[in-house]
Amino acid sequence: MKRGTLILEDGSEFSGYVFGAETNTAGEVVFQTGMVGYTESLTDPSYCGEILVLTFPLIGNYGVPDEKAMDEFGLLKWVESRKIFASALIVSAHTEQYSHWNAVESLSSWLKKHNVPGLYGIDTRMLTKKLREHGTMLGKVVIEGTDPNSIAFEDQNKANLMTQVSISEPHIYNPAGKLSIACIDCGLKNNQLRILCQLGAKVTVFPWNHPVKQDEFDGLFLSNGPGDPQSQCPETIQTITSWLQSKTVKPIFGICLGHQLMALAAGMKTAKLKYGNRGHNQPCLLEGTERCFITSQNHGFAVQTSQGLPADWSVLFTNQNDHSNEGIVHNSKPFFSVQFHPEHCAGPRDTENLFQIFLDVVQSFKTNNSVNVKSYLLEQLTRRCSDANAPPPAFCSRVRKVLILGSGGLTIGQAGEFDYSGTQAIKAMNEANIYTVLINPNIATVQTSKGLANKVFFLPITPAYVEQVIRNERPDGILLSFGGQTALNCGVQLHESGILQKYACNVLGTPIKSIQITEDRSLFAQKMADIGEKVAPCEAVNSLEEALASAERLGYPVLVRAAFALGGLGSGFADNREELVPLVTSALAHSSQLLIDKSLKGWKEVEYEVVRDQYDNCIVVCNMENIDPLGIHTGESIVVAPSQTLSNDEYNLLRSVSIKVVRHLGIVGECNVQYALNPSRSEYYIIEVNARLSRSSALASKATGYPLAYIAAKLGLGMSLVQLRNSITNETCACFEPSLDYVTIKV
Repeated sequence: MKRGTLILEDGSEFSGYVFGAETNTAGEVVFQTGMVGYTESLTDPSYCGEILVLTFPLIGNYGVPDEKAMDEFGLLKWVESRKIFASALIVSAHTEQYSHWNAVESLSSWLKKHNVPGLYGIDTRMLTKKLREHGTMLGKVVIEGTDPNSIAFEDQNKANLMTQVSISEPHIYNPAGKLSIACIDCGLKNNQLRILCQLGAKVTVFPWNHPVKQDEFDGLFLSNGPGDPQSQCPETIQTITSWLQSKTVKPIFGICLGHQLMALAAGMKTAKLKYGNRGHNQPCLLEGTERCFITSQNHGFAVQTSQGLPADWSVLFTNQNDHSNEGIVHNSKPFFSVQFHPEHCAGPRDTENLFQIFLDVVQSFKTNNSVNVKSYLLEQLTRRCSDANAPPPAFCSRVRKVLILGSGGLTIGQAGEFDYSGTQAIKAMNEANIYTVLINPNIATVQTSKGLANKVFFLPITPAYVEQVIRNERPDGILLSFGGQTALNCGVQLHESGILQKYACNVLGTPIKSIQITEDRSLFAQKMADIGEKVAPCEAVNSLEEALASAERLGYPVLVRAAFALGGLGSGFADNREELVPLVTSALAHSSQLLIDKSLKGWKEVEYEVVRDQYDNCIVVCNMENIDPLGIHTGESIVVAPSQTLSNDEYNLLRSVSIKVVRHLGIVGECNVQYALNPSRSEYYIIEVNARLSRSSALASKATGYPLAYIAAKLGLGMSLVQLRNSITNETCACFEPSLDYVTIKV
């Protein structure tokens, strides 16, 4: 096992072990905070010549897919370019024992094939801290037995990297496409091309310094790329300038380096950032709105806007962490660009619709039906995906007294497990100067302690007792999602019996209608089918005869679950009729309705904790993977956060589905989406959605440092994720997704 050392230009050394190629190399040292996507990142041309430090500690778990696999457009399917562009990879820990259906080799063997060295056993947290404090530095990887002085530092930003990353001859993709788009390749990623082709465009890719005649195309696309935009792309800037100044107006869309080049062509300036933005969780606010998007980024330079923009140009997006520019748009012409990567790969897919917006604009100009791009962008990016009931903007100013249904008595599935979320909700209400009334029969809880709630009733959480409290206290609002299933069931009964309406007590946060859908299996399945998503095949039954008939239809083995049950009470698997009869008989003692599911035993079980505000901002705070396969109840299973064996494709597919589901259901606050993921191919089912704080929420809060219950309570008052502060930094906004440099395990 050979040793190797990363030496920085300030003389500091980080020693570790070599994996991949045993090769000396040099470059600028940068860190990236993404928790998945090492294959996509390493093949991103924007990392050309850089020594890439991954802050997530366990790398290589899902191996490397077939890098030569092609899609229907002749593009490489699983990697972003033809080779690894990073000069070296630095990680805390790496494994040869990968676990994924799509993997064909380990990360180490793949690096070796491309003659790229890797170092593991490095204190990447200390290294990242140094880079954050001092800014990016030059470095070199020196293999044991080599004289460090024989390896020189190299600053790739002083070279013209276009000659390394751009194609040499023009090439056409999807020749049958209806819209003809010219693309200037400054380090183009495959997924940018793929999305344009999938949306029906014919794309002609040109080398970075190739002149592009405007009259031959319907629109111009500017790709991402590495390096300093001011020093290496004069020919590209000249081409963009000619399109911007032409009397014939045709749409232009730029990404990353393409954004910077568009800005330079329009007369703006760029500057090098201290350490750049590289990761998958950068919040970008759409100018003039409350809509914030989680984006994937990889850049060391940014457009300068502090001194204002040229006439006719406006800021489109602003980074909510460092307030750097993330997008510009022309006020009247169809020119716009973004600093982040809407094509993702790796990272979230929240802004992929920018490609569709671009092609819509191209189509409108082609048919002489021109639109105002700035207005169209704002309209499309703020369009709500759901007409679900959300609290009106002024709701928080009208709430003076709130009733909180607490964690309940000592029963499995409630009590102490929900004491955490209820306590956080009370703190959030107190901060907003709202009088809190708590109902909780359990004196052995933190939330009933003196000094938290303004008034505590030690009463059972049942409709009869809660109605008495509502009648006497007359609260403006009620919080249902902080006391587990008991509180949720009670809230639904209060609504259905008309008690809440009778006393004008508003449900804060997620509407009752959404809760009812998530609690009714058939309604939920129909709601998911409306958006093209599948739930595990399941039937609701009310008797033993119905259960037997259902099992025959679904096919054994089946899972029996009691509806509206606490902590999986009365559930179990049956492989045949003989095992089903006693199981159903027992379960019917706990609930009048049972759920018979087709068994997905052995599949991976994955959960996503999702937060949504009334402005339709959605974030995924944490995802978790059960070490045990599906079939072990989450409460008893060993759970690891974040997931360990999901590739970037799976992680972000399920993330996108989670957000789609939460928006469609109209949830406001926090919820938990659970999936069954096939370990043998790309296939998944939605198991269920908990429209409340769950036990997993408490784990996610402590695993990430993100106070889910506290934030959910504030959102229930009508506040925005952009308006709320990040409790960890107290400087940035709460609209962000924690990126961990550690792993949390719950046993």
